[in-house]
Amino acid sequence: MRASEFGYVVASIVILCAGCVTGSGTEGSPSEDYRNGMRDLVEDLSSWSKSISPSFMIIPQNGQELITENGEPDGSVDISYTGAVDGFGREDLFYGYQSDDTATPADETSWMVSFLDLGMNYGKTILVTDYCHTPWKMDSSYVWNRNAGYVSFAADHRALDNIPDYPANPWSVHQDDVIELADAKNFLYLINPDQYSSCDDFINALAATDYDLLIIDLFWNSQQLTSSDISQLQSKQGGGERLVIAYMSIGEAEDYRYYWQPGWSSDPPGWLHGENPEWEGNYLIEYWDPQWQAIIFGSDDSYLDRILNCGFDGVYLDKIDSFETWEEG
Repeated sequence: MRASEFGYVVASIVILCAGCVTGSGTEGSPSEDYRNGMRDLVEDLSSWSKSISPSFMIIPQNGQELITENGEPDGSVDISYTGAVDGFGREDLFYGYQSDDTATPADETSWMVSFLDLGMNYGKTILVTDYCHTPWKMDSSYVWNRNAGYVSFAADHRALDNIPDYPANPWSVHQDDVIELADAKNFLYLINPDQYSSCDDFINALAATDYDLLIIDLFWNSQQLTSSDISQLQSKQGGGERLVIAYMSIGEAEDYRYYWQPGWSSDPPGWLHGENPEWEGNYLIEYWDPQWQAIIFGSDDSYLDRILNCGFDGVYLDKIDSFETWEEG
């Protein structure tokens, strides 16, 4: 899921009122509030993964208000949540918040930056994805993010299904080893590899780039990548090691994932709710529910454990901001 917050909040109201798949409501909701429920989930994911691989990186995307206890820029930083993650991701910071290739309103940028800078002050790397395709706007995105101290990617397709032709080389390309998140000067975000005719074609295309960090899916279509695939990707074409991070949505269920059961469409479990009209096949879930959490971490067949066993360097957690949907509902 990669919709802007503006569009998704509107869509969320539609989901909750007229969802195509509807569970049992909000019974069993977090004991405190939806924000703490999401914080708790991220912290549990972090604790579990780092108990297996201490260097494994946890990077939540969006939902930056979770950084402070009260969700305000002048609030106290939530030390437990911030300490559990290695960086923060943010979409649409300078371009794409309301529509692609359109500048994000200044007040929205300022709001997001106020939280991202808090995270950066606590030693966290900030990864920004802007959605723009006009070359001078892509240049502006890279310059503005660099000046703010962030690492960025200007995505010319909202679907995140390609390696952009522009610029010809990654921004701030270099051949040094990238061992920690703070070493990265650029990244590629490509999680929809449908244009590639085979998994080998996909892996070879990524391997032929010099990006410092790759954010990719665990699967090429329905085929899970192997540890050999990930090992091949952990070297840049021009020399030097790089990081390979796996995308995983924890605030929505996706009906094209291995864990999806055919019967859920007609007889959903209580934690599964309406389809997001902005993204076909994506469903709102009660992310605090133990049954959902057992799907995404804690056993050999769980999503996170598959990622760990495949040799990824970390995980990029999407739909962190699902707490907003529940609050709006």
